[in-house]
Amino acid sequence: MLLPPKIAHGVADGSVTLAFRRWRKQDVQPGAEFRTVAGVVRVDEVEIVDEITDEDARQAGWPDADRLRQQLDKVQPDPGTGDLPTYRVRLSWAGPDPRVALRESADLTDEDVAAIDARLERLDRASSHGPWTMATLDLIRRRPHTRAPDLAAEVGRERDPFKIDVRKLKNLGLTRSFEVGYEVSPRGLAYLERTSRT
Repeated sequence: MLLPPKIAHGVADGSVTLAFRRWRKQDVQPGAEFRTVAGVVRVDEVEIVDEITDEDARQAGWPDADRLRQQLDKVQPDPGTGDLPTYRVRLSWAGPDPRVALRESADLTDEDVAAIDARLERLDRASSHGPWTMATLDLIRRRPHTRAPDLAAEVGRERDPFKIDVRKLKNLGLTRSFEVGYEVSPRGLAYLERTSRT
């Protein structure tokens, strides 16, 4: 479930507690957690509703129900069954993104380096386009804050699969993302200095 940055920050500070979506079928389950720019958000409750009040809209970060309904009406109806149901999703902040603390953790032990080596080797073995982890880390280190399409083109790849691979490195705390491009995190730099992988 995607949340715009303003809404995600609202969940984090408690000013936003609801989201409304139109789905063909329920897209999230209570108890699910997902990462946002403001940290981890938890889904507490999901239900179909017929009415949206102005207070509901304000809790979802909208000025009033009419504006929220206008936004929801942009979702294309189901061609087979007509209008899509409106889901009210109750949200809460579950805490900071653990990857943030991880990527700042640059004091690596030999065991940490070996564990990262093993994770990257598994990613390389599972890849349909050959080993990529070290080349991608090196590329980001050499060209920080460079647009993803430009980085992907440099290594002869399509943008979207490239971005998915970079996200795998980010999940390990080795890179961080910006409005434009990426950079190798302090943890990633420490790893590159210590590893014997090339």
